[in-house]
Amino acid sequence: MTARRIIGLTGGIGSGKSAAAAIFASLGATVVDVDRIGREVAEVGGAAHHRLIERFGPTIVRDGKLDRAALAAQVFAHPEALADLNAISHPAINEVLAQVVSATVESDVVIFDQAVLVESTVLGRWGAGPSDGYQDVIVIETPLQTRIERLVEQRKMDPADASARIASQVSDEARRAVARWVIDNGAGREDLESEVRRVWSEITGV
Repeated sequence: MTARRIIGLTGGIGSGKSAAAAIFASLGATVVDVDRIGREVAEVGGAAHHRLIERFGPTIVRDGKLDRAALAAQVFAHPEALADLNAISHPAINEVLAQVVSATVESDVVIFDQAVLVESTVLGRWGAGPSDGYQDVIVIETPLQTRIERLVEQRKMDPADASARIASQVSDEARRAVARWVIDNGAGREDLESEVRRVWSEITGV
């Protein structure tokens, strides 16, 4: 393999996407946390912050920091506001992603750890070229009850809240429809590592 590969890695909340990303990193992938970049560009001083203030007002800042709860309250259950948020933040995130990709070695495998993938036709893709965003998609799938149990145990969420969060996201079927690889994360860490290694071998040809 000589050409850079850029791959989107996604999965619903509680699916174990971050755990899979960590395994890919241990195998040699350059893993980019797209969600972290999204938080950074929206923060005070970030590339998207000024336009967010223009659109949503100064009340989204509190004590010199972005008040994420206040911003969420404006976009939750308001599709037009959410669309505006994405239209402002996603291009700013893509600028950072493009810089990260350009700094990698041409033969690298770059993985975008990206929660919002199916939901956006823009985020993680900024052109038609092979280095202008991800070309393939890996989806992490986990049984519903296992996801709920993880959210309750690891994030201390109420079971009803965990179920509601999962229900608010796109379905496994929608993610599967865009996937080149689907990794089953329902049987524990050892099996997850085996599945990640299987996909890594297919990606790298090794």
